[in-house]
Amino acid sequence: MHAIRGLFGRGLFALVPIAGLFAGPPASAQLLDLLTAPKTLFDRVIEARSTKDIFKDNGIVIEVNKLMADLGTLEASTEIYEQRLLVTGLFDDREVFDKFLAGVKKVDGVKKLYWHVGFMSEQDQEKNKETLLGWGAALALDTKVGLNLVATRGVADVNFRVAVDAFGAVYLIGRARSEEELKKALKSARETEDVKKVVNYVEVRP
Repeated sequence: MHAIRGLFGRGLFALVPIAGLFAGPPASAQLLDLLTAPKTLFDRVIEARSTKDIFKDNGIVIEVNKLMADLGTLEASTEIYEQRLLVTGLFDDREVFDKFLAGVKKVDGVKKLYWHVGFMSEQDQEKNKETLLGWGAALALDTKVGLNLVATRGVADVNFRVAVDAFGAVYLIGRARSEEELKKALKSARETEDVKKVVNYVEVRP
């Protein structure tokens, strides 16, 4: 579940509120379960992540959310899994970009930071607007990749997180239970229409 939508990616930050830990999946997730059962229902059991680990992720998310709010910008989006933080985005203000990077580096508890935030002036973004993905296109691509993972037999999609940047690059982060599962997930992402490239930050661990 994502608390705030970012410019490029499924959400600004992957945040599971405390209430969400006990309220069950949202209606959209329940619908996906019905459409993809029994695979999705089975895979939800496979994600052996403790509540403690999820709270650690949420603590990091809260800190980065606060940083974004203080800077008054929504030009980045992140995904997080086991305290490994992936940040993507495109800034047109160098000062805000520098402050955001410095602030993220100071967030406690981040085991690994994958920084894929770029800077491009407003003028250059306007010149390249035909090749850059807007919010709607990025969200649509993110959704397509996620649904393809759900539909891929042998992939526990609940263990994967997806982010998309303005250039059509897809980033996968999470955990695969085997090299074979990772290969299937990467193949699924690469074969999704409109994906320019896939960047892999998935750890293989039974």
